[in-house]
Amino acid sequence: MMLVLASQSVARRAMLTAAGVPHEALPAHVDEEAITQALLAEAAPPPRIADALAEVKALKISRQHPGALVLGADSVAVTADGELLNKPETRDRAEAQLRQLAGTTHQLISAAVICEAGQPVWRSTGAATLTMRHLSDTFIADYLDREGNAVLGCVGCYRIEALGAQLFSRVSGDQFSIRGLPLLAVLDYLRTRGLLPS
Repeated sequence: MMLVLASQSVARRAMLTAAGVPHEALPAHVDEEAITQALLAEAAPPPRIADALAEVKALKISRQHPGALVLGADSVAVTADGELLNKPETRDRAEAQLRQLAGTTHQLISAAVICEAGQPVWRSTGAATLTMRHLSDTFIADYLDREGNAVLGCVGCYRIEALGAQLFSRVSGDQFSIRGLPLLAVLDYLRTRGLLPS
């Protein structure tokens, strides 16, 4: 049996590769914004939103590849006042998001769902709390110049494994979840399924 990652995320692929997990990556192409808005209208809590997005991705690819284990993952960032942040997508939105987060503490939640034969068979959620230092406009501009488009598709507008580390004064919680995947829990499940040695 093979593992398929239902994601285009460079960070998630890199984590699996570095951990020695053979996998194939296929983009799921789901309307994350529409799903998120529908769940927000139902007052779904952030962990449920991350989990639902991960499940939709895994289910879509699992139906196309019923003989594989399909891993879907998603992350959400939540401000101190409970606002759910979207991926910025544009430089202007990225600047605004960084100004909003600067000097505050937010939570990042990452969910993973594994589907087999078009059904969810496993799920897990990891979280971290991040305190962003105060950022000058000059720093934000330089940071975005250096990171370019790499952070525009990242919730929170940072890659903690890269220059994003410079944004924070304190981080607590699961480091892998900050990068987009509760990796240790995923590895545990893959061992129980025989995809990794135990």
